[in-house]
Formats: sequence, C-alpha cells, structure tokens
Amino acid sequence: MSGLTSDPVVDTARYAKCIEVSKRVRWDTERDLIRGRDFDFGRKFLPDGLSKVTQLPFLNPDERRLYSQVQGRTYANMFALVERFIGAKVTEISRDHALGDQIAFEALVRLTDEELKHQALFRRLEAMVATGMPAGYTFLPEPNHVAGAVLAASNWAVLALICDIELFSQAHYRSSIESDADLDPLWKDVFLFHWREESQHAILDELEWQRENTRIDAVSRDRAVDELIGLVAAVDGIVQMQTKADAAYFVRASARTFSDAEVEAIAGTTLAAYRWQYIVSGVQDPRFLQILGPMIDASQAARIEAALAPIVGGSVN
Repeated sequence: MSGLTSDPVVDTARYAKCIEVSKRVRWDTERDLIRGRDFDFGRKFLPDGLSKVTQLPFLNPDERRLYSQVQGRTYANMFALVERFIGAKVTEISRDHALGDQIAFEALVRLTDEELKHQALFRRLEAMVATGMPAGYTFLPEPNHVAGAVLAASNWAVLALICDIELFSQAHYRSSIESDADLDPLWKDVFLFHWREESQHAILDELEWQRENTRIDAVSRDRAVDELIGLVAAVDGIVQMQTKADAAYFVRASARTFSDAEVEAIAGTTLAAYRWQYIVSGVQDPRFLQILGPMIDASQAARIEAALAPIVGGSVN
C-alpha cells in the first residue's frame, strides 16, 4: 500500500529519557502528596484564568470562591474521566512494542501505571471534596461509556485527542495554576504532582501519534481527521451537559437569589470556561499545532478549523 511504513523507526533514546524522568519524579498519593492534609474550603481551587470568574462582576468574594471550587471539582473529575480511555488506549498500543523495543514497551507500561494512579487520586479527591461542599453536585459523564465511544475511533484520531489533552494539562499548570498564590495548597499540589508525571506522558503521546501517522495511508488519515473532528464535538457535548449541571448547582448552593440575567451569565461564562479548558486551550497549543501541521494537508486543516470555529467563538464570553 503506497505511503505505508510497516515497521516505523522507534526513537529509543526519547523513550528511555521518559523512563528516567518517570523514575525520578515518581510519587505516592498518600505519602508524598496528601500527607494527612485536607482541603481548605476558604480558598479557591481553580485560578481565575481558567474559571473566567472575572467575567461575573456581580459575584461577591464568597461566591467567587465557591464558583472556583465547583469548577475545580469538575476539573478533577474530567481528568479522571479522560484518563480512563487514555490508559486503555496506551495499554492497547503498547502491544506493538511488547516483542520489539523493550525500552518503548517499558515507557508505555509506566505511563499506564501512572494513569491508573491518577484515576485513583481523582476518585479520592472527589470523596474528600464532597465532605466540604454543599450537597447536590453531580458529575454526569460515565467514564466507561465515554471511553467506549472514544476508543471506537481509529488509533490516529484517539492519539491526537490524547496528545491534545496531555498538552493542555501542561499548559494550564504552567500558565495559571503554578503562579496563583490564592489557591488551596493541597489542590495546588495535586496539579503540581500531576504535571510532573504528565510531562513525560505528553512526550510519549507525541511519539506514538507520529509513529501511527507513518503507518497509515492518505485515505485512512483523511478518515481519521473526520473522526478527530467527531471526538472534539463529543467532548463539546460533554462540556455542554456538565455546564448545565454545574451552573445550576452553583446557583442553588449560593446564599442568595440571582436575577434571570445573572443566571444566564453564570451559565454562559461556565460554558465559555469549560470550552476553553477542555478544547480550545489544547487545539491552540503551539506544540499541538506543530505536531499536527505536518500530518495534514490544507483541505484537512480547513475542515478542522471550520469545525472548531463555533467552539472557539463560544469560549469567549
């Protein structure tokens, strides 16, 4: 088949570097991260740059804090959600290396192990947060249902989505979370420790996506571009669904009654924030664009841009 490479060259040195760093930054949830601490519900969870709370000037300081905590709770649950299908996909593609390059195989096995640890961490956080926030919060997406739908797409499309997610998790920490001194210390540490391991994951995702790109032909790649567009649309559907739940929960949990216009502004700002967090900040990430660019042609880039336009526009409130 024209254009196919049946045995792509594996950059063993880059996989080996990921293993070395993974071993060096390895942490235990209870011993190294939580250390017997609990959350301080008098502090913010998510920085203003991610929550977009500054676009709601009618909120008082207590309401601004609660708004950040609602979004922060969903932020943690979203990572638990996506790491379900990330771990499953990486386990699947690691088989390509199982009887080949053992360095690459080890790197991917370590990634899967770390993703399982992260899922357990975020489940632990949800239980801890539930004790200090008003009753009535619901996280609507079901992880196994979402994972099954995502994993039905081609390897190329799924790896593109995974790379996007890993890169935006890095960008969020570096640009917003790290520098915000007003965040709860434990919450901030969660994403510091998460960032340390996800830094290696982003490299491995890039390597495997590029490797997959050499294994498929032009027709398959064109179909995969459409699948990626479909996956992004599905993420936007999840975002819209959770926005409604979170905005309604915030309004119910607040200590006063909001006007209809204020309720509408809360919902609109939450949707803009979630679209920015989970879609736009990833697809506009310079590294993501550098990886994707050489893989696709002008018509495919135009299809992606057209599909993203309403979402990008909807991330600006």
